[in-house]
Amino acid sequence: MDTSWWPAVAAVVAVALVALVAGARLGVPRRAPPAHGSGPPPHPHAGELWSLADGRTCLVLAVETVRGHRARVAWITGKYDDRRAGVIPLPPGTVGAQGRAGFLEADRPAEVSLWEFRTRMGMLDPALWDEIKGLGGGR
Repeated sequence: MDTSWWPAVAAVVAVALVALVAGARLGVPRRAPPAHGSGPPPHPHAGELWSLADGRTCLVLAVETVRGHRARVAWITGKYDDRRAGVIPLPPGTVGAQGRAGFLEADRPAEVSLWEFRTRMGMLDPALWDEIKGLGGGR
C-alpha cells in the first residue's frame, strides 16, 4: 500500500486547523476599534447633530457614559424611502448645505462609541426634537 501522499494530507489538515483555531475568517471584514485620542472623548448631548469619523451624520438620541462611553443615535440620510414608516423628513438646511434635503432614519437607532464623534453640526429644531426624543431614551 502506497502511503506517500499521507504527509501532504496531514499538512493540509494541520494548516486548516491552525487557520480555524487562529480565528481566520475568510470574507468577513473586521471592524477596527475606534482610535482613542490622548484626551477625553467628545461630549455629545441628546438632540445634537454630529458628523462621525467615517463621514456619516447622525442625531444623538441619548448618551451613556457609565457603560462604555456610547451614544444611541439615529442616522441621517439624503435619500427618502417611502416604504419605511420610520423615516422622518428634516427641515431644509438642517444638515449641511442650505436647502439640502435630509431624512432621519428613526426606525433604526444604533449605538456608537463616543470616540467616533468628530464634528458637532448643531442642534435639532426643538419642536422636532420634542416629537422624536423618546426614540432612544433621550431627555
